[in-house]
Parts: sequence; structure tokens; C-alpha cells
Amino acid sequence: MPELADITNPDVDATADAAAPADGTGLGAFEALLHDERLTAAGLLFEVAAGLEAALGSQIDGHGLALSEFEVLLRLVRSPGGQLRMSDLARQVNLSSSGLTRLADRLEARGLLERRACPTDGRGSNALVTAEGRTVMAAVLPGHVALVERWLTSALEPAQLQALTGALRAVRAGVRPDAEAGARTGVAPGPA
Repeated sequence: MPELADITNPDVDATADAAAPADGTGLGAFEALLHDERLTAAGLLFEVAAGLEAALGSQIDGHGLALSEFEVLLRLVRSPGGQLRMSDLARQVNLSSSGLTRLADRLEARGLLERRACPTDGRGSNALVTAEGRTVMAAVLPGHVALVERWLTSALEPAQLQALTGALRAVRAGVRPDAEAGARTGVAPGPA
């Protein structure tokens, strides 16, 4: 079976496979790909992520937060000093700089977040969760963690959860290497 790198490399003919049918259709490699465990793993990951987002989203919404607002506040409350550089935060929550700025504007107007000049880089700014933001998160998190337990962690043994967390960190390091907390700042990394 061709390696994934071979399939995505335009210089490699992914249909050229020793298992290709004698009729020359090249469907042997295609049929093998249909049963490739890599597709299964990626498909399950996407399916689980979408299911968790739906299961957790309504609880978060019930507290007056959009999922993206919750994610920003969660990253902040879990970071040292309750703050992150805006550019690092944008990468962690998969928003453009302008998208995060608009979201931060909304959270700042509600008193949940404030922005301050970055002490290590005069061009940048840090997002800081406020006391009110912490109060909101203190109200949201017990129900959120209960749902995470119900829909995710209760299905796993402790060793499986540890292995899953490690595997997800490894994948993230490959696809989003600059998303690690504090990747380019003087702010120490927090939990992801």
C-alpha cells in the first residue's frame, strides 16, 4: 500500500500498486485506501470532535457564552497569571488576529477580559481574564467538566485517557506547532 506521503506527492502515481487489477483500472490501490486505518482514525476524530462540540455547546450557551468565547476564557484562566499574548491566543483557538480582536472586543465590553500592553514586546498585547471572567468560568466549568466526564472520559480507562492526551498533543505539535501556550512570549506555558 502506498504511504500517505506518496499519496499526497503529485510526483508519485498513487494508483501504481502491485495489487492493481489485471484489467489496468488501477482500482486496487483505491480499494485498499477505502479500508485504510488512517482514514478510519481521522474520520473518528472528526466525528467525535463534532459530537462533543454539540454535546458541550448547549451547556456553554446556557451561560451566555459562544463556544469560541468559552474557549478563549478557558485558555486564559488555565494560563499563568490568567493571560496570554493575543497572537498566541489566536493560534491556540484557531482564529485570525482580526477574528480574535473582534471576539476580545465583545468579551471586554462585557467585562470578562481586558487587554494590556505586552511587557516583552511593545508591539503586542496580552489578553487577561478579569475577576468577572473568572466568576463566569467558575459557574460554567462544573457542568462542563461533568459533561466531559459523561461523553468522553467515562468511556476511557485512566491509561487510555493519558495515552489519548499524549497522542493528541503529538498530532497538534505536527499540525499546529505554534499553538503551544506561550510559544513566543515571556508568558510561561500553561496546560493545553
